[in-house]
Amino acid sequence: MSTHTESPLEWDPLDKRYKDDPHPLWRRLRDEAPVYYNEQYDFYALSRFADVDAAHRDAKTFSSAHGTVLELMTPDVIGGGLMIFLDPPDHTRLRRLVSKAFTPRRIAVLEDEVRSLCAALLDVQVGRGEFDYVEDFGARVPATVIAALLGVPPADRGVMRELIDGTFHLDPETGMMNDISAKYMAELHGYVESQLRERQAKPRDDMFTDLLQGEIVDDDGELRRLTLEESTMFSLLIASAGTETVARLIGWAAVVLAAHPDQRTELVADAALLPNTVEELLRYEAPSPVQGRWTTAEVERHGTVIPTGSKVLLLTGAAGRDERSFPNPDRFDIHRVMDHHLSFGYGVHFCLGAALARLEGRIALEETLSRFPDWTIDLSAAVPLHTSTVRGYTNLPISV
Repeated sequence: MSTHTESPLEWDPLDKRYKDDPHPLWRRLRDEAPVYYNEQYDFYALSRFADVDAAHRDAKTFSSAHGTVLELMTPDVIGGGLMIFLDPPDHTRLRRLVSKAFTPRRIAVLEDEVRSLCAALLDVQVGRGEFDYVEDFGARVPATVIAALLGVPPADRGVMRELIDGTFHLDPETGMMNDISAKYMAELHGYVESQLRERQAKPRDDMFTDLLQGEIVDDDGELRRLTLEESTMFSLLIASAGTETVARLIGWAAVVLAAHPDQRTELVADAALLPNTVEELLRYEAPSPVQGRWTTAEVERHGTVIPTGSKVLLLTGAAGRDERSFPNPDRFDIHRVMDHHLSFGYGVHFCLGAALARLEGRIALEETLSRFPDWTIDLSAAVPLHTSTVRGYTNLPISV
């Protein structure tokens, strides 16, 4: 347990400590400053499970309309058609529409494709002795799956992955906001819009078409469809959110299970344990451990007042290790029973792609374990990835 005699309590989401092991620092935040204020970036941070959970459920007070990533947050409403940056009722209406495209049926039919993809990527590694688990596997799976889900032609999926990867380029000075990432985002936007225009002329059985054709009756009684730009922006949202976080989840699975070989052995013997394992991985090492919100009213927590119009970071990664909600939270346990974690958010902004992410994580692990029941990782050669909202690895050398 950390004490007040340690160094001054400072947390910066861009600090080098964030990419290594933030959990001791997050523990101190939960214990010493459950409402933490960072003067340099002018934000508050909530780190206890109950507080983060409550904020996710209260979209009226904790608004997403001013941005959900620290570098993007502004006093002005962002707009631009991205559902992730909308509050109810606009968010509710748009989510109803896009939910008609993101159906359980469309997710379910992907299972065979996800398994075939995982098998193909892993089969070529058999007998090699070592490979990069993220670059050669973990990052390729979600980008290819999302492209297939949307309806990107097979011949274009490699290009689509390169464009998506480019949008996540990090600049040492400006982070995610840089000319290179902007260039790739513009190219990705143009490609997606061209695909949607093709579907307007010739509909197909894919999500691009579903997004354009889905209809609901709006609150004013009018029939409502997504505009071309709204369909484009939603496609870009799932292309980015659905690839980056799942790639980090798969990487964390390799790291955590290498550190817990006894539990990995259990999974080799019993694949029925895999769904719960994915949930425990998400709790234990959240791929996206920080989400931003903007207060629309004054909030008081633990004797601290957060003023109206404040940036608030919700530390879902810290909440997942809160001993107030999870017994022995720093212990990874594939048999853990829990009501829920917060790695997919909660409330109105609960991740639409959660079912797909769970499917990909489960199958990726199952196919890995069936070929490689044992592996070691050279963490000294691994390349960590950290932004203000994502944490994991871009490169992860493993020996099998």
